[in-house]
Amino acid sequence: MRKIIFTVLGILLIVVSFFLAGYIIDSKKTFKPKSEKVVKTVFTEVVKNGTVPIVVSANGNLTAKQRVELYAEVQGVFKKGSKLFKEGQAFRKGETIISIDANEYAASVQSAKSNLFNQLTAVMPDLRLDYPDIYSKWQNYLSNFDMSKTTPPLPEMATEKEKFFISGRGIITSFYNVKNLEQRLSKYRIAAPFSGVLTETLVTEGTLVRSGQKLGEFINTEVYELEVAISKRYTDLLKVGESVELTNLDDNSKYKGKVTRISGSIDQLTQTVNAYIEVDGKNLREGMYLEADLDAKKEENAIEVDRGLLLEGNKIFVVRDSVLDMIDVDPIYFSDKRVVLRNVPDGLSIVSKPISGAFTGMAVKIYSEQPENIKE
Repeated sequence: MRKIIFTVLGILLIVVSFFLAGYIIDSKKTFKPKSEKVVKTVFTEVVKNGTVPIVVSANGNLTAKQRVELYAEVQGVFKKGSKLFKEGQAFRKGETIISIDANEYAASVQSAKSNLFNQLTAVMPDLRLDYPDIYSKWQNYLSNFDMSKTTPPLPEMATEKEKFFISGRGIITSFYNVKNLEQRLSKYRIAAPFSGVLTETLVTEGTLVRSGQKLGEFINTEVYELEVAISKRYTDLLKVGESVELTNLDDNSKYKGKVTRISGSIDQLTQTVNAYIEVDGKNLREGMYLEADLDAKKEENAIEVDRGLLLEGNKIFVVRDSVLDMIDVDPIYFSDKRVVLRNVPDGLSIVSKPISGAFTGMAVKIYSEQPENIKE
């Protein structure tokens, strides 16, 4: 009898336990607060297609547009001049940069000029007797012959008789021999072809200079060129004469330049084309690093957005009825931070800032629609 009573009580205890467990579970379900649905806020902008200037960025180092490598064409001792032959020394156009001792050679030139003068003097009596009509012309030339100056050109010979007479006396041969010597004598002095500065010097005063020896380098400090490498896909957009804005990244100073030359070949390794930009300025120096922004083209009916908004190479997010959607676009130009797009309809609201975890169909709220906080 007791076994039956204990069995019934055990069954009742189990039933009560299940009942209480179910009640607790139901009560938790009843009083568990419901989580509200989270709606992300997004920044958007309304598409308005227009003209977008495509600016190709490049960089490089300045080089002097005019550069002369100084070589000796004659042999002699380097003479001291009015200015030192040192790096950084400035010379005006026409000033003597290098002077080589030419006393010995100058004497041989004077000897040849004296020989020519003697030949002219010797034929004057014959000219006076046989060719009185041309005598005054040659007499005038002889009177103006100055041994200390460059030999003047011979008088123009109008007739064949005059040519044969003068040539037969060896005067023409002597004249060109003198001119050849004078031309070589001029190579003992190297003058500045333009105003500029020495950037390299390899000899000093008193040095024995040999023919063919390099002496230094001389550059024009007024005009420089910037060589930049442009991707081959943008070469068709560049034109000679296009204006270029140059920036010195150290102090953000700006300079204006223009494209003067574009290489006709593509570098096989880098697949780029070299463009040359001419620029001038007082603060410019050879070797200075500058960044160039080339106005390559103006694209019509396009927009420019942040490059981080482009998805899968040709898609962007838009907002339609507070829901994210994705559309196809046509990217036509990429810069470091921006991208130019076509085929984006006017009036469409596109996402203007990247959204983490975004997906198509996601419910969003546009930032401009947020209610303002009202202070009580």
